[in-house]
Amino acid sequence: MKTAARPRQPAPAPAAPPPEAINRDLGSRVRHLRTARGWSLESLANASGVSRSMLSQIEREQANPTLAVTLRIARAFGLSLGELLEMPGAATTVNVIRAEDHAYHYRSDKDCRIRTLSPLNLEKDIEFYEVRLQAGGALRSSPHFEGTREFLTVQKGRVRAESAGDAEELNSGDSASYRADVPHALINAGKSEAVMFLIVIYR
Repeated sequence: MKTAARPRQPAPAPAAPPPEAINRDLGSRVRHLRTARGWSLESLANASGVSRSMLSQIEREQANPTLAVTLRIARAFGLSLGELLEMPGAATTVNVIRAEDHAYHYRSDKDCRIRTLSPLNLEKDIEFYEVRLQAGGALRSSPHFEGTREFLTVQKGRVRAESAGDAEELNSGDSASYRADVPHALINAGKSEAVMFLIVIYR
């Protein structure tokens, strides 16, 4: 007579790292990310809303930050909480930039609003923006690095794109590309708000 097979037991979950290990790794991780970007502690404090003294203590492993503080630091780097802590099980493969996330509002005034649509932790060879220009508004730029080009698609309104001495008017649905290593500008040529998507490629 065959004996009944014993039900398989689920594999035990891997033990969670002790809090002191997380704090130690967090301190070195924050310091590495900050220095890799060329940021000072003051720059990171401004980007995250976490005080300079707290960030210094975290990097020196002298503080036990709350989850909220750690999340604010992660968002300043354009990372999820799991990515900052380098915990694969906590990371997601889908990175979301919420419309109301002011960390991605690059510029906002009465004439122009620019929102970053690409993750802040990407290498700066490609940048993706939503640009909104009010009637009469303009976005004028000095030359970028040699070889830089911009790719523009107008979603709404009428826009005049200028690059060096050349200019073209674009309507809703039109796209254009142009040199951005010379003086260039985007000008609202209509009577209502213009909305466009802008990709900057550095070479």
